[in-house]
Amino acid sequence: IADMHSGHKGMIQFARHDGSPLRPEWGRVVADGEVMSDKEAAERVAAMDEAMVERWNAIVPANGKVYVLGDVVINRRALPLLDRLNGKKKLILGNHDLFLKDYAKYFYEVAAYRVMDVLVMSHIPIHAESVKQRWKANVHGHLHDGRVMKTIHHEWHEDGQSGFWEEEVIDPRYLCVSAEHTNYAPLPMDEVYRRINEQQKEAA
Repeated sequence: IADMHSGHKGMIQFARHDGSPLRPEWGRVVADGEVMSDKEAAERVAAMDEAMVERWNAIVPANGKVYVLGDVVINRRALPLLDRLNGKKKLILGNHDLFLKDYAKYFYEVAAYRVMDVLVMSHIPIHAESVKQRWKANVHGHLHDGRVMKTIHHEWHEDGQSGFWEEEVIDPRYLCVSAEHTNYAPLPMDEVYRRINEQQKEAA
């Protein structure tokens, strides 16, 4: 899992590209000129955090191992929430993970990235050439509701004329595990491999 953003007021106000709430179960997009009250924001954030704790613990056993691919909390005050999450946790640092002195209490290891078998796990997607040359796929976060895309060039011929057109498709070498893609709970590793294999099979 990545991008939990526990305790983050912004997460219940951010919008997707289509204008809908980024986290619709708890968030709402405020109208132009409107300001969400502190009380409403606090209630929505608390509900989001509690739901993620419940979903996490329903999946992860006490002795499980979980890789958190960055942006675990935005505010230091939310760190104690991690004590309530089952399992041994390893943090792959994200761009918002700033509390380096505090993480040792909650994570048995903190690193910039992790290689596992044929996968490389990072917070921000790594360069496509690195994935292509070294690994089957990059498991990452950072994009929330987005995906790494690539451009496919198609050639057409008709009535003696020809040309090209482009299509944007999901790059099958990348799997985003931001919380918005995982139902706000960690994905088991067999599901990670299943999703990667399925999208690469479809792209073949």
